[in-house]
Amino acid sequence: MDNKQLEERLVAEKEEEDLKTRVWIESKTVWRIAFPSILSRVTSFGMVVVTQSFLGHIGDVELASYAIIQTIIVRFMYGILIGMSSATETLCGQAFGAGHHHMMGIYLQRSWIVDGITATILVPLFIFATPILRLLGQEEELAVAAGPIALWFIPMIYSFVVSMTISMFLQAQLKNLIVGWLSTASFVVHLFLSWMFVNKFNWGMNGAMAAMTMSGWIMVVGQLVYVFGGWCPNTWRGFSKAAFFDLWPVVKLSISSGIMICLELWYFSILVLMAGYAKNATVAIASFSICLNIYGWEFMVCLGFLVAASVRVSNELGRGSAKAVKFAIKTILGTSTSIGIVLWISCMVFRNQIAYLFSDNEAVAETVSSLSGFFAFAILINSVQPVLSGIATGAGLQSTVAYVNLGCYYAIGIPIGVLLGYVANLQVKGLWIGLMSGVVMQSVILGCFVWTTDWEEQVMNASERLNRWLLKPAAEENERVLDA
Repeated sequence: MDNKQLEERLVAEKEEEDLKTRVWIESKTVWRIAFPSILSRVTSFGMVVVTQSFLGHIGDVELASYAIIQTIIVRFMYGILIGMSSATETLCGQAFGAGHHHMMGIYLQRSWIVDGITATILVPLFIFATPILRLLGQEEELAVAAGPIALWFIPMIYSFVVSMTISMFLQAQLKNLIVGWLSTASFVVHLFLSWMFVNKFNWGMNGAMAAMTMSGWIMVVGQLVYVFGGWCPNTWRGFSKAAFFDLWPVVKLSISSGIMICLELWYFSILVLMAGYAKNATVAIASFSICLNIYGWEFMVCLGFLVAASVRVSNELGRGSAKAVKFAIKTILGTSTSIGIVLWISCMVFRNQIAYLFSDNEAVAETVSSLSGFFAFAILINSVQPVLSGIATGAGLQSTVAYVNLGCYYAIGIPIGVLLGYVANLQVKGLWIGLMSGVVMQSVILGCFVWTTDWEEQVMNASERLNRWLLKPAAEENERVLDA
């Protein structure tokens, strides 16, 4: 081997070593964000799933009624609030990357104001759940049983407002491990309370819902203690009058964020609503909701990578590094896809046992088992699609994703689901195929969008946005009205 070949080999080995080092460092950063977020979201969503499991063993009507409320009205509300809260994620992430730490607490307070007003507007949906479900054509027995369940969700609306915004505030500054532990503690408490209220005290549906409400607020109290207690000295400097100014830009970004998420979550809700028109509606809704809840639980894992993608993209855009943005995107997509493959295999292996976690009804279990192939494929796609949405969120491009969701879900997915479900008479299978056709199309379009985005231009856009809304530390000090 001559000197030139030896030199080229040494250069190649050094580049390979540098690449491994960069991947290792980026992976550690990603997992530092993603793992607590996954832990938080899996356990938070787990409380919903555990409640459904307890109600399912009380009776099929309770299971189906809860499924209607949770997948239609609650998902409608949750979609709006989590979407609007993602504006906090974008603004705080870019502010943290740019070193504007003092602005993060103000952005958090502005989000509380905007999201709190929105939550109050949504309360009548839960108060009038029974007449709304009647209007939508649901069976009388299910609509009546769903009314009392819906009222239990009203306290949860306001817990979502505080919890989701604080979680995104902490994630942006890489302090979300506390969120994971608080959520895990709430999940453990929820398991204990559900068992005690339902199995020991025999409080039935009220016991199951009371356990979920109490557990949800435990996490909120813990988050508030952490933020107000001095663990965020650079980013939380007390309540400020500045939070009441410049609300309109936050409202606009929150609305576009809300629409982006809502169009996705409502998509699933509409398909559950259509399952209520299938033959044997109780079995159809129960089986479809079981698949969606497991799909949703796995989606919580993928949302951890959505958060990681959003935080890493927003942080690097705030720092002004387009090259770092692109490297972070490649690392997160590779990691999330690998996990999706493992979960896909696991779903295929245990496809015949899944339904019995939620119901003892053989008809429900058989329907869920028949959907296993489509269900496993959905989980695989799930490992890619949320990351792509997270990339757009980090860049503040929620309105673009909203248009993509509108076209893929409502112009493609739902019409295909209706045709296959009712015209081709495939029933629940047809609805699920329609659901996945929309998700696949959305993933393809977002993938092309990420691939062709000019990240240098996005760096300039982020800088312009931050400078336009920046309040100097001295000015912010003058606006402060209460120390934390």
